[in-house]
Amino acid sequence: MSEKMLVRNAIKGNEEAFLALIHSYEDVLYRTAISYLKNEGDALEAIQEVTYRAFKSIKTVKEPAYFKTWLIRIMMNYCQDVIKKSKREVLGERIFCIQGMSEDFTFLEVEEALLSLSDYERELLHLKYFEDVKIKDIAVMWDTPEGTIKTRLHKALRALRAGFEEKGEVKRV
Repeated sequence: MSEKMLVRNAIKGNEEAFLALIHSYEDVLYRTAISYLKNEGDALEAIQEVTYRAFKSIKTVKEPAYFKTWLIRIMMNYCQDVIKKSKREVLGERIFCIQGMSEDFTFLEVEEALLSLSDYERELLHLKYFEDVKIKDIAVMWDTPEGTIKTRLHKALRALRAGFEEKGEVKRV
């Protein structure tokens, strides 16, 4: 069964279709949660909570093609709420690598550079490059013109690049 049909069935109340959708996006939800919360336990709890919230509000999905975007947005909002409530110091709770320990500290350098950006820029880069969400879908999700998203994405990348250049790690001509 196609994804659109699963979404339509889930909107109509089919629990099996909803569970199939959640299972197909489990990795995406986990990566999104871990990138925000930096803790496996919190990420798993976030998946549970987002699954519950999505189930409760599945009838609000207007366009089945944007289900993935809608689901990721719920996760991002939940993670931001958790961070605000706990007032964590994000720098103090880093993870070395999602799959395990690694001697390659590039991951930490990229994370540190991302933390120098605004929440909006981080979210935009996360959606585009970590979750591979299309600019068109981001524009719909944020109710913003595609051209504006492209401009903001370009500015975020430029700010990220500038952060690396300050450290002397990347030289662009």
